[in-house]
Amino acid sequence: MERKSKKLERKKENISDADRMNKRKIEREEDRLKATNRELSLIKMKSMLAIGFAFTALLSTLNSIFEGRVVAKLPFTPLYFLQGLSHRNLSGNDFTDCSFIFLYILCTMTVRQNLQKIFGFAPSRAMNRQQGPGMFLSASAASQFKYLR
Repeated sequence: MERKSKKLERKKENISDADRMNKRKIEREEDRLKATNRELSLIKMKSMLAIGFAFTALLSTLNSIFEGRVVAKLPFTPLYFLQGLSHRNLSGNDFTDCSFIFLYILCTMTVRQNLQKIFGFAPSRAMNRQQGPGMFLSASAASQFKYLR
């Protein structure tokens, strides 16, 4: 997909205005690429839903096993608004004690992105450029943040 989108971009740059046949070929190629992208997105969505259900089941199972137990000792005192989450269902006032749910959230936040890149589930930069701005950004706002791509 990434190679095809790069090849299509190169063709667009090299096309002249008078060459209608090449324009039609490029349009057909764009349509094929969009269809392939839709199919790939559908497959990714199904796999992400399955992973979401699996992680939810894992979370509920492990949460029932480790409920009320200290699973880690934090080397810092969490911020006030995070103390309720980090000390959830634990007795005592030592806020350096860590509950399971806080550790689970920290691990999923740090590990998920790396696992997606390793296993190839993360979208490529070329596909992000082709899809355009995100759900919450307009095209003009997205152009301001091109350096992030």
